[in-house]
Amino acid sequence: MPESLVLNHQRISINRTVSITESAVVRRILIGIAIGFLVLFLVVPLVAVFVEALKKGIMVYLTAIYEPDTIAAIRLTLLTAAIAVPLNLVFGVAAAWAIAKFEFRGKSLLITLIDLPFAVSPVISGLIFVLIFGMQGLLGPWLADHDIKILFAVPGIVLATIFVTFPFVARELIPVMQSQGREEEEAAMVLGASGFQTFWRVTLPNIKWGLLYGVILCNARAMGEFGAVSVVSGHVRGLTNTMPLHVEILYNEYNFVAAFAVASLLMMLALMTLAAKNFVEGKTRKKSGEDSLPAQEVMTEEEKWS
Repeated sequence: MPESLVLNHQRISINRTVSITESAVVRRILIGIAIGFLVLFLVVPLVAVFVEALKKGIMVYLTAIYEPDTIAAIRLTLLTAAIAVPLNLVFGVAAAWAIAKFEFRGKSLLITLIDLPFAVSPVISGLIFVLIFGMQGLLGPWLADHDIKILFAVPGIVLATIFVTFPFVARELIPVMQSQGREEEEAAMVLGASGFQTFWRVTLPNIKWGLLYGVILCNARAMGEFGAVSVVSGHVRGLTNTMPLHVEILYNEYNFVAAFAVASLLMMLALMTLAAKNFVEGKTRKKSGEDSLPAQEVMTEEEKWS
């Protein structure tokens, strides 16, 4: 390309960049609005929770945390997440692999069904389980005859949690797998690798950060779910109350310090989830940047090791 054309192209690019760049005043205003919004709706409520939880001192706070019903709620929350997240992990990997790697009839329907919990209110999803497993529901009489209890017990809470959280892993993995294509898996199969070896050595290393990101989001939603669990739990103290339900009961009983103490535990879980999410996002961006290096830079890196 002639040098004059190159210079003209560079001038056009610079002019376009300048034309779409806002002034310093506008940038400060937009940044100030964003920061003010975050402070008002995120930082202030966060600080208020911890202030109210510690209002009467650390001993009262610890007493509320170590109260038997609170311990039972924490255990049930962790148990529910420990069951729901691995099951959603298996489902998400299988669904994403099927959607990204294969063409089959009903593929669009499967994608729609995966998005269904995003479109349905959690309370409605809990009501669906009541209509299915309740005494007057579809399977209620059969379950009663066989002494199987789903509603107002741990199985109902786990089922409701699985329903509202199963899109997270699949939805994170589907675009990742689609962007990678099928060439690497096909090459591994041609070279004699089994299906398990292909997944373990080729697919999993490519999707590990997206997979971890989906698991983090799924776990956060599982521990914080309120609507669907509230419908199917029965609010039995010490038995079927998760941490969000226990906070509601304590607050309705005007036990504000205990309510905010348990809420502070959920806030700390949220902060840890946010930190893990930012870490994974950083790793994902770093990997994306490495994958998008120009061919000349890639060859330069290869030459360093040759």
